[in-house]
Amino acid sequence: MRQGMYTDAERCVRAVRSKDARFDGWFYTAVLTTGVYCRPSCPAVPPRPEHMVFHPSAAACQQAGFRACKRCRPDTSPGSPEWNVRADLVARAMRLVADGVVDREGVTGLAARLGCSTRQIERQLLAELGAGPLALARAQRAQTARLLVETTNLPMADVAFAAGFSSVRTFNDTVREVFAFSPSELRARAPKHAAAATPGVITLRLPFRAPLHPDNLFGHLAATAVPGVEEWRDGAYRRTLRLPYGHGIVALAPRPDHIACRLALSDPRDLTVAISRCRRLLDLDADPVAVDEQLRADPALAPLVDKAPGRRVPRTVDEAEFAVRAVLGQQVSTAAARTHAARLVTAHGTPVDDPEGGLTHLFPTPEHLAALDPDALAMPRTRRTTLTTLVRRLADGDLRLGADSDWPETRAALLALPGVGPWTADVIAMRALGDPDAFLPTDLGVRRAALALGLPSTPSALTTRAAAWRPWRAYAVQYLWATDSHPINVLPA
Repeated sequence: MRQGMYTDAERCVRAVRSKDARFDGWFYTAVLTTGVYCRPSCPAVPPRPEHMVFHPSAAACQQAGFRACKRCRPDTSPGSPEWNVRADLVARAMRLVADGVVDREGVTGLAARLGCSTRQIERQLLAELGAGPLALARAQRAQTARLLVETTNLPMADVAFAAGFSSVRTFNDTVREVFAFSPSELRARAPKHAAAATPGVITLRLPFRAPLHPDNLFGHLAATAVPGVEEWRDGAYRRTLRLPYGHGIVALAPRPDHIACRLALSDPRDLTVAISRCRRLLDLDADPVAVDEQLRADPALAPLVDKAPGRRVPRTVDEAEFAVRAVLGQQVSTAAARTHAARLVTAHGTPVDDPEGGLTHLFPTPEHLAALDPDALAMPRTRRTTLTTLVRRLADGDLRLGADSDWPETRAALLALPGVGPWTADVIAMRALGDPDAFLPTDLGVRRAALALGLPSTPSALTTRAAAWRPWRAYAVQYLWATDSHPINVLPA
């Protein structure tokens, strides 16, 4: 863990001098002599140590009066892995900021979701990140604005409001302050091929920390894809997105040094949220070096890690959707789970138009599913009860699943539902809530892999052995699953 690393100036200087991209997003380097801030891997000649000051966030650099480096573009670096590892108030707040809550609901809305006062959340964010929620949201708006300016032909006024600015003047002033260019100058400097050839489609690159092994990540998403909502086409995973202001369709394709992303949005104001959810889906802000280092220390896992380092946990863009699908998948095959989900989509999903064909619906919300007839579900009575209870609790707001969920509390709430056992609760914690330490000792695939590797195969004994893998047991599950020849482990042709 590198929590608070920016306070260790000596370590930061070493990272900057080595241009180590693994530290991008962990801290930012502000250069006193030039007034710019950079990512640690900036290709420019490193300044002298006495001319460097380190900050925990881009927003803190901007508040201190520094502008973004034009060479390394620190606003495009991967996000800090801390927010995916931790479940405390600050981490939950940062996940909500990334999901655009401050722009939509203000600081009071952020505090209400977290069950604390605005003063408390402002104080904690300022203490740890050097910036409050408004400054953090402003930095995010600036990054979104730059993406829209450089990758679309939208008029600048439309860019301003799509990025979340309240006025064109504020948009212009912020862009100049952060990037030292006007919006028009940024667009003029952008590569001529940056603008999408298809109107309404935004093309961008999603960065990640290397290594990234895509086989199980995209293989899992493709093998479990719900017809009408998801598909694998032309080397990319495509799916529909339900977003705050409308809907979207995204195509994500693995590349050696980035994820190629094509977004078609019904409302450009959803760009920030869509990017955040896609990054979360693919676990792009993970720190694979820290994960693999811990797991490699176990002789049983070391060969698996060495064979395919950088495995990620396939997650979700919609926590409630995944919970429903997890219940549908209880004790049935992958194909059967897809069939059950497809029937719900056809009967209760929201139709959408896909210019490329193939995708037809948004996955139904809990509110849409609350009206379903249990007798129409072709599954055992006990599982019907589990599904309808889950949907009702989600629709009523009694159970909340989201980026701000408290992992232990939510897991306990799930286990209190009829028919939800440890496997269902833990797979939801792993893939929907993003808990990196969620573990599935009762999973058949995990137990078979453990037996083949000479590990204990009974749940209690395996859990005891897996204590050495903490806090990365969810990643250990990916390595264990990968020992099987199941299609989830294979990148589709």
